[in-house]
Amino acid sequence: MLRSKTGNTSADDGSAGRLKIQDRPVRGGRGFTLVELVVVISMILILLSIALPMYNQSIIRAKEAKLHQNLTTINKVIQEYSLDKKKAPQSLEDLVPGYLKFIPEDITGRSDTWVTEAEDSENAWDPSQTGIAGVHSGSNETSSDGSAYSTWTH
Repeated sequence: MLRSKTGNTSADDGSAGRLKIQDRPVRGGRGFTLVELVVVISMILILLSIALPMYNQSIIRAKEAKLHQNLTTINKVIQEYSLDKKKAPQSLEDLVPGYLKFIPEDITGRSDTWVTEAEDSENAWDPSQTGIAGVHSGSNETSSDGSAYSTWTH
């Protein structure tokens, strides 16, 4: 005779040697195996190795697009200043009060690295006082297309 959990005795029905599923201790039912963790981590590393170069390239393209925009803006403003005042600006600071809110940054991240190009004395608005005809970058780095940033004019 077996005694059940309630304390009653019953006849042997052949289940005395077997444990119920609920009575068995749970082993390894929670968490991940080492193989699963290695597979997931290696998949993440593969995705990162693909994404990081693309991300870095997009940052470079954004900086180059900003340089193009800044070059276009400054050179256009120099022309507008020259047409309005009938003389070229003597420095980039001459553009700030009425034509620009501030001098934009070069690709170097600074606004004081722009290299100015002087007017030709033959084509100058005022031959006795030549000013700035245009600007280009003062960076000595090369762009993603292989040309030097300092050769860009717009």
